[in-house]
Amino acid sequence: MEIGIDSFAIIMPDVATGVPPTTGARMAQLLNEIETADRAGVDVFGIGEHHREDFADASPAVILAAAAGRTDRIRLTSAVSVLSASDPVRLFQDFATLDLVSAGRAEIIVGRGSFTEAHALFGIP
Repeated sequence: MEIGIDSFAIIMPDVATGVPPTTGARMAQLLNEIETADRAGVDVFGIGEHHREDFADASPAVILAAAAGRTDRIRLTSAVSVLSASDPVRLFQDFATLDLVSAGRAEIIVGRGSFTEAHALFGIP
């Protein structure tokens, strides 16, 4: 059996203060979560893809590349990469490069996405 975790990197207000973290602070927290998962022996960590201001995960391949430099063994995957909003060749190349940077630990999951309000950003009717 394998154990995996995924994150949508949502930017939510702190329960104690009601103040949301900055996007940079949320990203630092996410990278720390991936490092902790690696040290704890988790097998895979996935990052979602969202193109909204309340999420910090617009580019899973870039986030996972940053995580690759801070981890040793955990597999790194998108969960999911929105194929309808991507150039499929560029997406493949980004994850092929991530696979090189991570010494073979990259995986990709593709899907159509569920937040249609982001479609206009990519010229999708």
